[in-house]
Amino acid sequence: MHKLCRFIQPGGTAGIGLVQDATTLVDVTALTGSDLSVLLEKTNLGAFLSSLKTSELPKLALNSIKCLAPVNAQEVWAAGVTYLRSKKARMEESEFSASAYDRVYEAPRPEIFFKSVANKVSPHEGPVGIRADAKWNVPEPELALVINSRKELVGYTIGNDMSSRDIEGENLLYLPQAKCYKHACALGPFIT
Repeated sequence: MHKLCRFIQPGGTAGIGLVQDATTLVDVTALTGSDLSVLLEKTNLGAFLSSLKTSELPKLALNSIKCLAPVNAQEVWAAGVTYLRSKKARMEESEFSASAYDRVYEAPRPEIFFKSVANKVSPHEGPVGIRADAKWNVPEPELALVINSRKELVGYTIGNDMSSRDIEGENLLYLPQAKCYKHACALGPFIT
C-alpha cells in the first residue's frame, strides 16, 4: 500500500511525495512530474509506484514538509444524506425539505453534489471556511474516494465537508450556498 502527497519542495514549488515510513518522505517529482491529476491516471497506479527506483531520490523528514491538498486540477464531488441519522436530522431541521430527504433514501440515484474546485480546497491542518452569514456551521468528517477519469477507484483520503446547516435547513434549494464556498472542503494529507 502506498501513500502519496503533494507538498512544497525546498525551492517553493509543488512536488509529489511517496511516504517511505512513519518519518520519511521520498520526493518522487523527478520520476512522476508534479501534476497529481496526471499521475492518478496511470494504469495500475500501485504497480507503477512500486516500480519507481527511489534509492537515489531526495528523502525528507515528514515533520519538515508542508503538505498541500491532494488535488491540483480535479473537482471535488460529494455524496449526501448517506446515513439514517443524517436523514432524521435533516428532516427535523426543515419541514420544507423533509419529503425530499425522505425520497432520496428510497431513490435508485444517490444525492451527489459539487463541493469544490481544487484551488479552494484546504490542505491538512489548513483553515476551514465559515460563512459569515450563517449561524450554524458544522464540520462533517468524511472518507474521500479518489477516482480517475476512467471511474476507477485509485485511492482514498480523509475529508471535511463544512456545511452551513441553518442555510441548508431554510430551503433545500440553498444547498450550494450552504456547501460550496472557499475552504468549505478540506482534504488530505495523503492519498492511500
